Amino acid sequence: MKLENPVLLAQIGAAHGIRGEVRVKPFTEDPLAIGDYGSLWSQDGRKFKITNLRPQKTVVVVKFKGINSREDAEALNRLELFVDRSALPDDTDEDEFYVTDLIGCDVRDEDGTKIGLVMTVPDFGAGPVLEIAPLNEAGGLSSKTYFLDFSLENVPSVDLENTSITVSLPDEVSERD
Repeated sequence: MKLENPVLLAQIGAAHGIRGEVRVKPFTEDPLAIGDYGSLWSQDGRKFKITNLRPQKTVVVVKFKGINSREDAEALNRLELFVDRSALPDDTDEDEFYVTDLIGCDVRDEDGTKIGLVMTVPDFGAGPVLEIAPLNEAGGLSSKTYFLDFSLENVPSVDLENTSITVSLPDEVSERD
């Protein structure tokens, strides 16, 4: 099966034990919520049904149907798992956003001038940041990007209907090649 609008929900990590369990890094607010979405799918169309899951530190330990040995589990390391966007609840709070909706948004300054594009929204452990590709002098996207803390102070407005966000840039930002 090919998902029409896939949303990354989790990534499988290392095998756990000898009975086919794996460590999974969920990208949900509640780590155990990955069990609430039914089957998960890989990009190559494989279906994964969770039969058991439990929390363990910063990950969840998951048993998938049909994965019964350590060797089976090891073969899944680094595999990304998706659900279709239609499986996600639409009733997010006003200040909550799905990361997938922010990627590709125009970045505008407080005067409304387009200054760049959101490339990714990584979280390196201290909270989400926006990776922004600024516009270059020719009006295209620069190859150098910068990170901006995704906070109300730096991002006072998100308009998903018009796929744009307003930013208030600090005096100094970090650049990355």
